[in-house]
Amino acid sequence: MAPASRRSAGEASLRGSSSGRPQQPTSTRAVQWKGAEGRASGTPLLISTQEDVRIMKGMGMDAYRFSISWSRILPNGSMNGGVNKEGVRYYNNLIDELLLKGVQPFVTLFHWDSPQALEDKYKGFLSPNIINDYKDYAEVCFKEFGDRVKHWITFNEPWSFCSGGYASGRFAPGRCSPWEQGKCSAGDSGTEPYTVCHHQILAHAETVRLYKQKYQAVQKGSVGITLVSNWFVPFSRSKSNNDAARRAIDFMLGWFMDPLTRGDYPLSMRTLVGNRLPQFTKEQSELVKGAFDFIGLNYYTANYADNLPPSNGLNVTYNTDARANLTGIRNGVPIGPQAASAWLFVYPQGFRELLLYVKENYGNPTVYITENGVDEANNQNLSLQEALKDDARIEFYHKHLLALRSAVSDGSNVKGYFAWSLLDNFEWVDGYTVRFGINFVDYNDGYKRYPKKSAHWFREFLKK
Repeated sequence: MAPASRRSAGEASLRGSSSGRPQQPTSTRAVQWKGAEGRASGTPLLISTQEDVRIMKGMGMDAYRFSISWSRILPNGSMNGGVNKEGVRYYNNLIDELLLKGVQPFVTLFHWDSPQALEDKYKGFLSPNIINDYKDYAEVCFKEFGDRVKHWITFNEPWSFCSGGYASGRFAPGRCSPWEQGKCSAGDSGTEPYTVCHHQILAHAETVRLYKQKYQAVQKGSVGITLVSNWFVPFSRSKSNNDAARRAIDFMLGWFMDPLTRGDYPLSMRTLVGNRLPQFTKEQSELVKGAFDFIGLNYYTANYADNLPPSNGLNVTYNTDARANLTGIRNGVPIGPQAASAWLFVYPQGFRELLLYVKENYGNPTVYITENGVDEANNQNLSLQEALKDDARIEFYHKHLLALRSAVSDGSNVKGYFAWSLLDNFEWVDGYTVRFGINFVDYNDGYKRYPKKSAHWFREFLKK
């Protein structure tokens, strides 16, 4: 397929890649994307960093999004445990290397790795105590890195963290009601997701206020939050299914965008969740409203939304509170080609629809696309040459960039685009079974990197 040109992609000129799984100082997580201390090959840390930055620059990318690991900066999660100077040095080296090569760092402060010390102390984000500890952590990062980092993202996908970690129980910390998917030993799927995300929203807003009052004028940076949303298509043409699709997006995107732009949760959430949904005080509402310079948006897939009648009041859970049955398949036909991940159906037109929905409903904020990508299975039977042929990924990016261009042409205020992901990585509960990278990582041979066909496609695309 002939690549579209970068100019044809409209005004979203900043191009980069994401690989922001937080780097932990343990061998199992260190090799997710940077090959840190635990690399089997024993390659020194700085050399692998330099190699990856060279790969980015060689592809023509001018920005890179990565995450800082909270526990790597504050081992105890709070200031009373002191600052880990080795962790600070590691991120300084990465930031300096990026800038040396003309690549702008976009830094995410929290990508789901809640410090174990704070989980033990007060159950992490279930407690309002975490708001100040998070703010203290963020301030260390502003002080140490803010002279060079000009784009800060407070939280990555709070929806995923709250729903996956506290409703279904599939993600850490694995809390849910006992009858839920994760069959958890502790938790409440009807209350805890809302409590945790309430505290994340407040931690975000407090941190934005801190940055704006104390650092922004001097450092001249910007701060935002990254949200994820699917697009939702009514299962059939009916008012009830149209309403179900709207509720679905309220419960995934509006959960955060409504407070950030209006100071309160969506009416549908307040109505359906009732007293299980925390309330903002007047002061908190004013603090949260407008607490961003930009919105990061992650888009991967779309679902059909079918109206779900009210339950009998038993087994109350976030997963059914929206009263929408979500599925990627209708009458045996998928909404789009299914990728390696069971949840990922390729639906490029949903990208355009989502961006225009944000424009129309939330005041057309400045948006950076902070993740967009597709995976293939990690098929160990393929030769290296075969594994590098990822034509489906090229088609994915081509169609999604065309959808982005269309949205920008219609007024969507998108200022940059990050592909997920620069490298194959450890994909949460799926581990190494799927590959999202535009560069192949050989897990069996020192984590060597090889450009996939899509990496060559991107390089040519970015030349135009």
